[in-house]
Formats: sequence, C-alpha cells, structure tokens
Amino acid sequence: MKKNYVAALFLCAVLGISAQEVLWQKDIKSSTQDFLSQVTMTIDQQYLITGSSIQAPKPSTENKQNNGYDFHVVKLDQQGNEVWEKYFSGQNHDYLSAAVNTQEGGFLLAGTSYSGKSHDKKDASKGGSDIWLIRLNESGEELWQKTIGTASDDEARSVIQTTDFGFFVAGNVQNNSSGFGSKDVLVSRMDKEGKVLSEIIFGGKGLDEVEKIMPTKDGGAIMAVYSRSSEFRTSGSSKQNTQNTPTDATSRLPKLTENYGEGDYWIIKLSKEGKVEWEKNYGGKADDHVKTIALTSAGYIIGGSSRSERSGNKKSGVEEGTDVWILSLNERGEDIWQKSYNFKNRDVLMSMQAINSGDDKSSKGILLGGYTQAEGRIEKDDETFWMLYLDMNGNEQWRKHIKGESRKKEERLSDLKLNRDGSIILAGTSAEELGKENWKIVKLGDQQIDQLIEKQNIKIYPNPVSDYAYVEIGYDFTDAAPFILAYGVLDYTFDIGDKIDEQIGEVNTHIYD
Repeated sequence: MKKNYVAALFLCAVLGISAQEVLWQKDIKSSTQDFLSQVTMTIDQQYLITGSSIQAPKPSTENKQNNGYDFHVVKLDQQGNEVWEKYFSGQNHDYLSAAVNTQEGGFLLAGTSYSGKSHDKKDASKGGSDIWLIRLNESGEELWQKTIGTASDDEARSVIQTTDFGFFVAGNVQNNSSGFGSKDVLVSRMDKEGKVLSEIIFGGKGLDEVEKIMPTKDGGAIMAVYSRSSEFRTSGSSKQNTQNTPTDATSRLPKLTENYGEGDYWIIKLSKEGKVEWEKNYGGKADDHVKTIALTSAGYIIGGSSRSERSGNKKSGVEEGTDVWILSLNERGEDIWQKSYNFKNRDVLMSMQAINSGDDKSSKGILLGGYTQAEGRIEKDDETFWMLYLDMNGNEQWRKHIKGESRKKEERLSDLKLNRDGSIILAGTSAEELGKENWKIVKLGDQQIDQLIEKQNIKIYPNPVSDYAYVEIGYDFTDAAPFILAYGVLDYTFDIGDKIDEQIGEVNTHIYD
C-alpha cells in the first residue's frame, strides 16, 4: 500500500511537470541593465510588458532623451511578436513600477520620477522624487498624465482601478513631516481623469513599505505592507483608529498593531472611500517580508518570504534559510491556514495568482512564481524562474523550474500571469552577470490548468462598451458565426479572424450579461 502511494505521488509530479510546454520565448535586449516590473494582460488578451530601461542613442534631431532610465513599455501579441514599443522620459531617472489594464480599455502606468517638467513629463516636480502617472489608450498613445505626491521623496509601488472607474495608487513616502517613521505608506484615491480625491499616510514608528494593493469585491482594496514598525500611539490615545479629516485632502493613520519580530506582514483592508476597515499583523520573531496578494472566493492569499521559525503568530517553521510563507485569510483578515515552502536556501516569491471559477464563486488553486537567489557560487536551479502550484488548502501539487528555450547564468522572475486559455506568461530578467540584465518573457502551455479554467461562450469587453469592443468566443467552431449586439441594434455574421469596425457611439450605452 505504501509503495502504491509513493508511486502515485511520483506519477502526479511527473504529470505536473510534463504538462507544461514552452510555446515561445521573447528576449528584449539592450546594452545596459534593464528592470522589468510587471506583465499585464491587455483587454484583447495580449501582453503589456513594463519596466525601466536606458534608451539606445538616437539621432541628434531627437530631443526627448536623457542618459538615465525611462519608463519602457512593450506590447506583445499572443505569439510574442512586438505590437508597439514606447518610452516616456524626463530629464533625470524615471522608474516604471506598475501598470493596470483599465475597464474602458487602455492602461494606467505608475512610476517614480526624479525629473522636473521636461521631455515627456508635463508637470513640475513637487519636491524630491514624485509619483508619475500616465494614462494610455490601447495603442500606447497618451491620454493624460499627472504628477502627484508630497514635498518629500515619494515612490510608486502598485496601482489598481476601482469599480467606479477611478484608481487607488499605493506608494511610499520617506521622512515626511506629516508621517510617522523613516518611511510610510502613501495611498492616493483618484477619479477616472486622475484628479486626487484623497490621500492617506499610514505608518508606525519605524519603516513601512507597501508592496501590493489589490481591488476587492466590495469596491475597496486590500494592501500588503512590509512593516518594520511598532504601534504608533500618542499620549492618551486609545487603541482605536480615528481617521482624521483635516482641511486638506491628506489623512494620517497611525499603525495600531504591534510587530511580532524584525519585519512583519501588515495587511490593511480599505473601503471604496479609502477608509480602514481592519488591519492585521502576521509574523514570527525574525524577518518576514510580504510581497503579493491573490483574491479567492473565500478571502485572500498573502505571500512573501520568511526567515522566522514558529513564533509570534507564525504557525510554520523554516526548512532552510529563507522560505516562501503563504497565509490564507478570510474576508475579515482572520487566519484560515498557513504553510511554508522551500526550494533552496534563499527563496524569493515574486508573483501569485488564484484560479477562480467564471463567476468567482469558487477557487480551484493558486499558482506562485519566483526564483532562488544564489549565495556565492551559482548551483543547479539557482537564479532560475520557478513555479509552484497549490490546491486551496495549501497542499503542493507540483513545482517546476522554467528555463525556456535558452537561459543565461542569472535569471530572476518579476511577474507571472495566467491566460484565459490556461497558458502562463512568465516575465523577468536574464543576464550572464548581475548588472547586465535584459528582459526575458516565456509563454507556457499548461493542459492541467487549462482544464481548471471555465470558458464563457461569448464575452464582450470592455463592459460597458465605449468606443470599441472585443468579442471573445470561448467554444470551438469552424463555420461562420452570427453575432447580435445590443439586442438587435447591430446584427453581423462574420468568419473567424474577421474584424468589424462600427461607430459604437451611435449605439445606446448598455451593460451586457
């Protein structure tokens, strides 16, 4: 019986590894060091790769160029071919941190700028470094841009769109006179045109850095903050979060939870108005660094890296060095389960995504991506992309190192995304030595994950429709297919691959079910 059980486990592991096929690899090279921050699924199911690069020298007639880093954006189609490439430049260094695909089509870029008004940057600096936002359409053309922040050094880390088509921009502010510690969290709530509606500074007595913000079902947001702070309490204050509303749009919210160790996961739930609903600390006695969040039908999966043994409210130990530490929380932030996973000595989790049903009423698994940082001499599977797949109870189903069609000495994953067809995009950097990283993007086919993803027969997006719409047909067909849009206002018959242009503005606005 025991032999059969071991054999079954081995068979599952082999099936999990063999099910993934490298469909293509795209290397985007330059002569300098490049930083890759994110891959975003576009509304037409293509890929937006975002990061920071130093542009190659241009002819002297070009004036929109500096010698520093610029926002670098590349859109790839499903076969890995370049659709378009854009740079956005100020006079000094500008680092692109995050992007979000908008419900109306297009994108919002969020990064950190050390530039004043110059080149592509239209606003003056607010002091120190600023948060620079650029709204693009599907073709990469600028719709608007904003420079936001304080008179101190600000940095962008994450951005989401809310159900009212506005945005939450999460970043950090350093040594601010209105702050609490050496570094605090700055969250800006904006309308769809980029007007700042409110700003909140969160912090404790030490250093706090936001890593990720994600939208929640109720129109609010959840934030993952790496906290090296203790609770901030003034004399005579009660342990109750009294969100002040001063005459300006900025509120100050002190941290009301204590750290368990050197660094903790600090999780904050915000309402759609940007008010704190709850906050929780998770950690052991050593350093625990939160990195990312995934939304499930039951609540949230919180992921990062841990050096803590079982202590504080951490229920799992460390196998070796730094392990991946995953928490499952319900919608009130209460712990459902915790587990740790080890590849080698220094494991770095970078990205995570839950596989949910089409109606988001159930979740089927969690896909994690990261790399293992080498210590000294690079050994087998060090500095290589890896994936880890868990069921909803945190039980490991399979793991795999991804080399792609070719690999270099040092490769580090930055982000991972699932497609609706079950394929997986991994994006990171690749170099023969640190300091010469270029972008590497790998697309994998995965039959097992494809079987878990529910496909809708017909899907129209964006929803509601504004200037244009995409129609996705989730079932296989070979003949011409009739499609009726807006309950009879438009009636087309088209073949696979046909493109139909229509002035949507002449059709009544409607949300399609």
